[in-house]
Amino acid sequence: MNMNEKEGGVCEGGLNVTLTIRLLMHGKEVGSIIGKKGETVKKMREESGARINISDGSSPERIVTITGHSEVIFKAFAMIAEKFEEDILASMINSTVTSRPPVTLRLVFPASQCGSLIGKGGSKIKEIRESTGAQVQVAGDLLPDSTERAVTISGTPHAITQCVKHICTVMLESPPKGATIPYRPKPTTGVSHSVLAQPHAASAFAIPGQFAIPAQDLNKLHQLAMQHIPLTSLGQSNPTFPGLEASIATSSQELSVPNDLIGCIIGRQGSKINEIRQMSGAQIKIAGATDGSAVRHVTITGSPANISVAQYLISAR
Repeated sequence: MNMNEKEGGVCEGGLNVTLTIRLLMHGKEVGSIIGKKGETVKKMREESGARINISDGSSPERIVTITGHSEVIFKAFAMIAEKFEEDILASMINSTVTSRPPVTLRLVFPASQCGSLIGKGGSKIKEIRESTGAQVQVAGDLLPDSTERAVTISGTPHAITQCVKHICTVMLESPPKGATIPYRPKPTTGVSHSVLAQPHAASAFAIPGQFAIPAQDLNKLHQLAMQHIPLTSLGQSNPTFPGLEASIATSSQELSVPNDLIGCIIGRQGSKINEIRQMSGAQIKIAGATDGSAVRHVTITGSPANISVAQYLISAR
């Protein structure tokens, strides 16, 4: 299927799904979107039909969340890109610069989806650049204390809107894998930010597969993430968790998993269970099937941190 056909599917409501896209903006950019007495963002919400939420203002960077059906999202993006272009033109009035800089937006996506966006040998990202005329760059590093990466897109408002359509198509075709720890900008005050910094994150955080982690549990997972679990250690048999004392005694935890769900956890040729072992650093043993029993016993061994991460990942599966 070529990109035009895909795009048609998105544009004509073929993908009748609600999307959420997160943007990372500086304070000045957010001020431009909000406008005097909130008039600009109010107009954007009304005219696009999208829900536009802006994170708490105590940090230099802010997260702008846009939610709605695909068409609605694209309208909101077009309005934001056009507003930024107006700002660029206004700043050039008394300037000697003759070449107009492009509009630039930074999107935030789970790192597990970024590989699909880049494509084999960079083929997908090249295709998006060529078909939209926008520049697209995926950051090499994860955003601090998260499992997300920034994707920077720049160009004319029209090119940016086309680019977002293509990115949405790719992201819908390749859902995130495992739990995502969202990036939350740190406040300037130096107060340590908790996962409850944003009101809408307080109730529960949903993971693909309709599994939701209650906020207090997510807070624990977030604290683990704050200890900078090195992603470089993935692939080692026993990743280390800096900040956790090596002397913490290992313990074991048993889970019972229904027989009909055990395949989801093991994955093809053990791929999923190996991934969970690598990400959590825990040892995981699955007992053989017992005649007449509807469940399989799973034993998780490791430090309390290893065990809790493994439990989340298994539940998310």
